[in-house]
Amino acid sequence: MPRPRSIPDSTVLAQVRLLLAQGGEKAVAFSSVAAATGLAPASLAQRYGSVQGMIAAAALDAVAQGLAALSDLEQTEPDKGPQGLLKALTAQAPAAASLAVLARSPAGREAAAGYRKAVQAAIARRLGPKHADAAPMLFAAWIGAQLWSDAGEAGFRLKDLIKRLG
Repeated sequence: MPRPRSIPDSTVLAQVRLLLAQGGEKAVAFSSVAAATGLAPASLAQRYGSVQGMIAAAALDAVAQGLAALSDLEQTEPDKGPQGLLKALTAQAPAAASLAVLARSPAGREAAAGYRKAVQAAIARRLGPKHADAAPMLFAAWIGAQLWSDAGEAGFRLKDLIKRLG
């Protein structure tokens, strides 16, 4: 009988995402995650199979959390405009880098596409029928802004694009 897990996957995967954000994929190894979580590297290998498996699990978990956050926002703040929705979602959304990691596998691409479609649908509802076709552009701009801000570059302001849409 396997031992009970003393540290839940959610805690481990959050540490993996933190290491990814701080140093990219090269910063993620069984040893670095073990040091951050207190688990043995062998335990991590047993749970996730490989470092890439652990990174993929962290990315999938980020998407699941992003979808849960979107669902919560849809329930609690259905009247927020597109800018308010994306601003509220930014803190809880998967990092653009996590979505890029998912592109490596069919299941990952499917999860990332599901997330994109859900966010785009929420944006389209807020834009209304007249501007709903701009939702994919807003999603792309929002993800791009996250990617560049994660890289230390600011300057693009989503609200400026939303104002242009009228």
